[in-house]
Amino acid sequence: MKEKHTVEDVKNKSVYVSTYGCQMNINDSERMYSLLEMANYTPVSTPDQASLIIINSCSVREKPVHKVHSEVGRYRKLKQKNPNLKIGVAGCVAQQEKKKLFKDVPNLDFVFGPDNIDELPSLVSRLEQGDEKFVSARFDHQKPYQIETLIRNPGVASFVNITKGCDNFCTFCVVPFTRGRERSRNLKALITDINALTKRGVKEITLLGQNVNSYKSDCGVGFSGLLKAVAEDTNVERIRYTTSHPKDFDRELAEVMQKYREKICDYVHLPVQSGNSEVLERMNRGYTREEFIDKALMIKECIPGVSFSSDIIVGFPGETEKQFEDTLTLLDEVQFDSIYAYKYSARPFTKAAKFEDQLTEKEKTARLHKLFDYHNVIATRLSRKFVGTTLKVLIETFDEKTGRVMGRSSQNKVVHCVGDKKLIGQTVDVKVIQAFAQTLRGELVSQKL
Repeated sequence: MKEKHTVEDVKNKSVYVSTYGCQMNINDSERMYSLLEMANYTPVSTPDQASLIIINSCSVREKPVHKVHSEVGRYRKLKQKNPNLKIGVAGCVAQQEKKKLFKDVPNLDFVFGPDNIDELPSLVSRLEQGDEKFVSARFDHQKPYQIETLIRNPGVASFVNITKGCDNFCTFCVVPFTRGRERSRNLKALITDINALTKRGVKEITLLGQNVNSYKSDCGVGFSGLLKAVAEDTNVERIRYTTSHPKDFDRELAEVMQKYREKICDYVHLPVQSGNSEVLERMNRGYTREEFIDKALMIKECIPGVSFSSDIIVGFPGETEKQFEDTLTLLDEVQFDSIYAYKYSARPFTKAAKFEDQLTEKEKTARLHKLFDYHNVIATRLSRKFVGTTLKVLIETFDEKTGRVMGRSSQNKVVHCVGDKKLIGQTVDVKVIQAFAQTLRGELVSQKL
């Protein structure tokens, strides 16, 4: 039976963070928890236990924006029960909507953007002193991007931000407006950060950025140099990164991945968005269909056996049925192991929102279903090639109910097998015995207990 919490049960300083969106947002939420713990706030698992609720929002698509409004509305009863409860909205919706949010959701207390997360302790202090209905959503483009990765319980795998913001201005994307201009962290600070995480037991790190290829340290080192430094100068066992922009992915990066293959995973997330050159031009992506295919072939040549994933948008304004079919045939040519596909959603401030020939929801939904069905056949075939092979799998979790462990291979394949909780954090050999579109099942070959 679910435990009931009265107003008296609510701790004086307890926080619940609800998160939507990308890995950047997940990492930002972890940072919020860490900062608030320093301000004596205790994390809680449900909103009814909290004295402070923060909704870390995403505005890349329209649906998450609606989720923010409906979620804050659901907390109305909690606020009636506990008038001291404070509710804030963070993330991209906060940056996009600012003061407008107070009109749309009256029971909201404060709003702050992605560039203002480190101000959170002082913002909460303002709330404690009686201030309310305030916004902190200004970009500081002059200030160096200097942060320390803050993670309470880092676990086996951890995210590390290397850049923030984006300068590409794809016509469908609101990120440059909600996360600001591109800035990169200092190389030495990143190496120190990663070494500190490995001392806490982290085995794998994922380098995060809106466009990691744009990374450039103040000492002049680019992304390839950063990958090389992380491979050589840290004790981390595995390195991943996301997201890379196809127009900026060069042979040097592929060759670094091949050279340090014992650490850098055989996996590239390369968002194509569309398989038609005319649509790509309207998206302002900076490459053609043919250039994308050539780049994918170059990567496969440099890193034999590399695994690919991609982002795809269906129903972009003016996309014809023939142009959509070009996206399907691109899947045949590039052979993505997995895709993250979405219906186009018009976002504020973006050029595409003003384009004519917006498609209907019915058309976009039909194309999305067709895309997933088409890719599922490809993904299943690609997964089956692993049957009978032995993969090195870094174990991340253990399920007590099934007695199975779960981990990922270097190719980012999720692998399940019978195992022991003691295997968490270890890289073990697993022989694949069954393959599905996105997961593999196997048997332990070696087990180090």
